[in-house]
Amino acid sequence: MADVNEIIPQADEHSFLDILFQIVKMHQVEVLMPSSGSDIYPYSENRKQLAEMGAEAIVSDRDKLEICRDKMLTFQTLSNKFVLPFTTAESDKIDTFPVLAKPRFGKGSRGIVKIDDESDLRYIISKRDDLVFQEYLPGTEYTVDVLSDLDGKPIIAVPRIRMQTKAGISTKGRVLRDPALEMDCMKIAELVGIRGPCCMQMKESAEGRLKLIEINPRMGGGTIFTSLAGANFPAMLLDMIEGRQVSLPVISEITVIRYFEEFVLRSEEERIHVGANLLSKTRFQV
Repeated sequence: MADVNEIIPQADEHSFLDILFQIVKMHQVEVLMPSSGSDIYPYSENRKQLAEMGAEAIVSDRDKLEICRDKMLTFQTLSNKFVLPFTTAESDKIDTFPVLAKPRFGKGSRGIVKIDDESDLRYIISKRDDLVFQEYLPGTEYTVDVLSDLDGKPIIAVPRIRMQTKAGISTKGRVLRDPALEMDCMKIAELVGIRGPCCMQMKESAEGRLKLIEINPRMGGGTIFTSLAGANFPAMLLDMIEGRQVSLPVISEITVIRYFEEFVLRSEEERIHVGANLLSKTRFQV
C-alpha cells in the first residue's frame, strides 16, 4: 500500500527525532499523521521544526494533548459542561462500589481494575500510587471519531458501538447516527482545542446515560470503521492541507467485523492461505 517504507525507533528512544527528521528530508515528506498514543507527543513538540522542513504534522498542541492524557485533568476541564463519570485521585472520597481503578496516565484498557468493595480498595492502593478512581459504567461502550480542521473547528463526528474489543482495539462495531451525541462530541473537541482527528470513548451508566470516559487526540485503531462508513479522515485532511473544499460525506449505518487470517510461507514462491478455505493453495512471487 506504500511506495516506500522506513523503520523508525520507538517514540521514547533518543534516536527517534534524528531518524524522523532524516526520513522527512530524504523522502520530502509533506504530511505526517501520527496514530500512536506515544508518538503524538514528539510530533506536537517539534511541529514548528517539521513545518520548517516542509512537513505538516497533523496533531494538537502539547498542552491540549495533556488534557487528554491526564484523566484528572480531563475531568477537571470538562465535567462542569459535559457528562463525565465521577473521577477522583483520592481513595477516601469513594463511597460507592463497584468502582474502576485506572492509571492516571494510562491508555486503552491496560491496567484497569474493577474494585468491588473496601477490601479490594485497600489492596490496590497498597500496591500502586498512580491511580485514579472512576465511576463504574456497566452499559454499552461507544467510540466517536471526530474530525476538526487545522484551526480546531470541528467538522464531523461519527459514532459507533464497540460490540467487541481485544486489547483495547475494536474488532466488531456498528456505525450509527445520533445527532445529539455527534454535536456534544464536536463541542468537546472544540473546548479542548483538538486539531485534526480524535476519538472519544463513551459508556452508558446503569441509567442508560452516556458519559465521556476519555479522549484520544489522534486517529484510533478503529477509525477505519468510520472510513468504511463514508468519512475518510485522511483524505479529508489532505483536502484541507491542499486548500480544497471539504464536503461533508454521507455516513452509512454499517456493521464492520475484523478477523485474523493465517498465511504460511514455505518458500519465496509458495504461499498456503489458511483462512476461509483451508485447502486453498496459491503460488505467487513475494
